[in-house]
Amino acid sequence: MSYETLLYEVSDYVLTITLNRPDRLNAFTGTMMNELIDAFDKADADDDVRAIIVTGAGRAFCAGADLSEGTKTFDFAARADRPDKQGTPQRPDGGIDYSHESVRDGGGRVSLRIYECLKPVIAAINGAAVGVGATMLLPMDIRIASSDARFGFVFNRRGITPEACSSWFLPRAVGISQALEWTYSGRVFPAQEALEGRLVKQVVAPDALMDTARALAREIADNSAPVSVALTRQMMWRMLGADHPMEAHKVDSRSIYARGRMQDVKEGISSFLEKRPPVFTEKVSQDMPDFVPWWEPRPYK
Repeated sequence: MSYETLLYEVSDYVLTITLNRPDRLNAFTGTMMNELIDAFDKADADDDVRAIIVTGAGRAFCAGADLSEGTKTFDFAARADRPDKQGTPQRPDGGIDYSHESVRDGGGRVSLRIYECLKPVIAAINGAAVGVGATMLLPMDIRIASSDARFGFVFNRRGITPEACSSWFLPRAVGISQALEWTYSGRVFPAQEALEGRLVKQVVAPDALMDTARALAREIADNSAPVSVALTRQMMWRMLGADHPMEAHKVDSRSIYARGRMQDVKEGISSFLEKRPPVFTEKVSQDMPDFVPWWEPRPYK
């Protein structure tokens, strides 16, 4: 599969998506936004993908937005290369129509697509992850960093504010105080501080990064039922916003009831009793329970 800004490689049920603009430190562009969304669309539709690793080519994971437009970088109305091509977000009275599609932040579109993903997502952070390079990590499930990695929520230092839905994701990942300190200051910090602040699960030597990420992906792909993993991912993420544990009880009950009658459960129990690896045959593309999606659509309005 060919992309301009990404590499997309599937091997033994594991998809590796590599941000591939090494000469630009994998800086984020409108093309990269569209290609990442498309890559996650393809991954969800492909039953040969049971886990996803996202990493970067070269020295960086992603050094943030491509600043080649200079001072126009974040002035979307002034840019000629806007990826959305949706027209001018203007009300009849001359004010800004903030609900217009063209107002939407590109990093947020990517974060929302990752959030909707049905496959587990592992970040293998090989180098600098700054700006959108840091915020796009937040909806990924497990983050592993090279000791060479650096992180920075640098938005306030550029005169803008955090994006890519990070005001929702970051405090949930690291707590409100840590989230505010990192975003207020905008400073770049090392992998060890990211570990201590709970932004990443593990810090490893650079040459061990991909092997560590692949071992984790293999643990999931080889031993867990894909449909159960897809349900678990959505249950866990969506319950972060629930206002009462009863909401979790509802979806837990429906899921256990629906899955309890399926062939994967018989295989899971049989393989355990027979002390052999499981062979799960049900597919995310066709065997999800009929109560999915239980959440309501959330249009941009």
